[in-house]
This record gives sequence, structure tokens and C-alpha cells, in this order.
Amino acid sequence: MKTLEKSFTERLTQDLAEGLLENCDPPCLSLYQPTHRAHPDHQQDPLRFRNLVKELESSLAQQFTKEEIRPWLEPFLALADNHDFWNHTLDGLAVLGARGKIRVCRLQRPVGEMAIVADRFHIKPLLRILQSSDRFQVLALTRTAVRIFEGNRDAFDEIEPAPDVPRTPGEALGEERSDPHQTVASYGGVGAQQTAMHHGHGGRKSELDSATERFFRAVDQAVLEQHSRPSGLPLILAALPEHHHRFHAVSHNPFLISESVDIDPGNLESIEDLRQRAWLLLEPHHRARLGALAEEFHNARSQGRANDDPAQVAKAIVGGRVAKLLIEDGRQLAGRVDTATGQISLDDRMNPEVGDLLDDLGVLALKLGADVTILSREDMPTASGIAAINRY
Repeated sequence: MKTLEKSFTERLTQDLAEGLLENCDPPCLSLYQPTHRAHPDHQQDPLRFRNLVKELESSLAQQFTKEEIRPWLEPFLALADNHDFWNHTLDGLAVLGARGKIRVCRLQRPVGEMAIVADRFHIKPLLRILQSSDRFQVLALTRTAVRIFEGNRDAFDEIEPAPDVPRTPGEALGEERSDPHQTVASYGGVGAQQTAMHHGHGGRKSELDSATERFFRAVDQAVLEQHSRPSGLPLILAALPEHHHRFHAVSHNPFLISESVDIDPGNLESIEDLRQRAWLLLEPHHRARLGALAEEFHNARSQGRANDDPAQVAKAIVGGRVAKLLIEDGRQLAGRVDTATGQISLDDRMNPEVGDLLDDLGVLALKLGADVTILSREDMPTASGIAAINRY
């Protein structure tokens, strides 16, 4: 059985917040490749991975001896030999390694093959996935169990709930959980001769409903604090119809959408079916959000608070004025940005030493506290590939 992982969103966000992906003691190794979920396609993945590791080795050999190189490559080679790992790949893979650290990310979207040795990690492909606009989470809930899923319109996987999220009523309520069947009281007689009589107070259903409500409250609070707020992703409830209103009534999660998937999570036969049904509910909210972003940009531009000129956007980002940045998915603009002044210089796209200016601006904006969203070309409110909404 596949071992569940923490949410990609939450792991990457935490690593970024802690500076683990930026503060690298060079050389920093970045490896990306597309992978496959099913047999027989996934059989080629380990071989492609080894070939990319050889590219890393060749790059390192230009500056270091074989003995010096070994500590950097050993974690990569160990991963290459991990048969269980390669039997549970997703759609893409990112491996970032340096002295004393390695980060392995299974990705729900394919990425291009690359093996880069540099003075910092190449994290832009990860940020593009992190900031994609169609990602969401699903809370699959019964009276007695919790499961959490994360994905996008195309891919969907179960993730490990955070440690503070109760999996069962016992974990949530502890000693407060009462026996819904009966209580015990004593009537007649005194002392040791009194007779214990078993009877109901409120009935089994009311006790069960009370325990369920308290369980749902505990789950809602923990999911909000441990998953929704850290990820910022929309949340959809998947539960039996009788639990929809009960959970929404006690929920304080602003990321929870009003509609729910009518399904029995305790008898879930197809994760793909759950993804399709969840996306069907979420898509109207997704379209409305994109429309609202476009309208906000046009309104802000009419007030002089928005721009789609990369040169002006770069200066606004460096000046800390950008609140929201929209970038066209797949669009590239060869060039560099001076992170101190915001000055940009465009270059030839065929120059291998020149990066993608739009990606660089997205990374810089994210570091400086802006909300960055990757949109398809048809959803972009501008033709330049970038749109910035300023705070002032």
C-alpha cells in the first residue's frame, strides 16, 4: 500500500518560509523529470533518472574530484535504487540536493527534464505548480474517520493529515466521548444494597449526534489551522448527505465552498470519480475567481495601481508595491532582473545563460509577500504575459 505524504503545498511553503530552498551551500543540485503512474510506462523512469544524475556528475566533475563529488551524489543514487519509490511515482519529480540536505517532491504535473548544478536551487518549476490557479483540497468525512485529498483539475491524490488533525472521534474527544448506548444510575436502597439500574438519557441518537457534532468541530478547526490556512487552497467536503449541513453549520473555515460532494467516503471506490465530482463543483468558483482577478486588474489600472509592462512591474515588485501578480502559464521572456534596483535587461531566448524573466519576477514577488497566480493565456487580462496589481 502506498505511504501517504504530506501536502506538496504545505511542505514547499514551509521550506520556502524557513529558507531551506534558498540558503544553499554551493554547489546546489536540481533535478527534474516527468514520471509515470502506471505500468509499463513507469519502468523507464529510473533509467531516465540515472541519466540525469550522470549529467549532474559531469557538471560537478568540472570543479571537483570523484571523492569530493561522492557525498553530493550518494542521496541521488540511493533514490535511484529505491524500488518502492519508483513503483509509486506520480506525474513529475523534483529532487534538490546539497551538502547535508535533500528534498524529494512527487509532482502532480509533468515537468521538463533538467539537471542543473549552480550556486542556488532551481525552484521555478515548483513555484509554477504551487501557484497554479486550479488546485484544491477535499475533506472526506464520516462520523468516525477523516481523509484528505489534494490535486487539480487533472490529477488527485490522498495526502497525510497533519498530526493535529483527529482521525477518529476518540482522538478528537478523548475522555469526553460518552457511551451513546446507556448511562448508569442508582435508585432505591442505600449503601452496598442499592440496585444499579441501566436506562437511557436522551436516547442513543441524541448522544451520537452530539458526539458527531463535537468531532466535526474538532476536525474543522484542525483542518483550518493545519491545511487550509497554510495552503490557501479551496476546500470541498465529501460526505453522506446527512452530514453536509451538520458540518457546514459548525465550520468556521473560510476556504470551504458551500457545495459538497454527495458520497460515502467509507466506501470510496474511485479517487478519480471523487476528483471529477469535486472539480465539477469547484469549477464555477474557479471561473468566478479568475473573472474577479481580471476585473480587479482593470479597475486598478484605471486608478493607476496596475501595470502590464515588465519593466514597470519589476520596479514595483522590488519596491514592495505589488499585492497580486498574474503570470501567463508557459510564456517565456528571456532576460534578467536586478533584484536591488528592479532594472531589467532582455536577451536572446537561445542564450543558455539567460533565464526566464517572468519566472524570476514571480519568484521575487513571492519572496516579497505578493500573491502570485499562474493563469492560462485565455484567462490573462493582458497580452504581455504579466499583470501586476499594486497595493498603492
